[in-house]
Amino acid sequence: MQILRRHFITTLLAMLLFSSPAFADVLMTLETKYGKTVIKLRPDLAPKHVEQITALANRHFYDNVVFHRVIDGFMAQTGDPTGTGRGKSDLPNIPAEFSKEKFIRGTVGMARGPDNDSANSQFFICFAPAPYLEEQYTVIGEVVSGMDYIDKVKRGEPPASPDKIIKLSVSGEGK
Repeated sequence: MQILRRHFITTLLAMLLFSSPAFADVLMTLETKYGKTVIKLRPDLAPKHVEQITALANRHFYDNVVFHRVIDGFMAQTGDPTGTGRGKSDLPNIPAEFSKEKFIRGTVGMARGPDNDSANSQFFICFAPAPYLEEQYTVIGEVVSGMDYIDKVKRGEPPASPDKIIKLSVSGEGK
């Protein structure tokens, strides 16, 4: 009986601990006309970037923003309210949070200019491995479902008739 009670208490404590907000996933849902893509954000790798994306999503900044740069075999880029690739939010730029995380199919990274600390609101989703980006761009997440919808986004720099984000939201505790 003593062993069962101890096992029950240990199990209960583990359930409480690992269901707490600190351990919950932070998920970004990006809706296009093709469907919903779910991205697991990585505050463990890039807390400042995830905080900024979350703040912008909560303000509906990304809603109706186009994919302004979509390169077959490389990536789809969005997050520029002007649709030109030169725009950004009114929030300050974010210092680089480079990591050793790999850029593979489904990796989500922050776009930036020549200055390492110039990321702001634009991000991209990789169609294929891009090892030349590693330790030079900040990884903020990974697609966990709906990559096939990103595969359908119209190509171009910019696309002639660009697809857009209908709605982008962030959910989960610990965000």
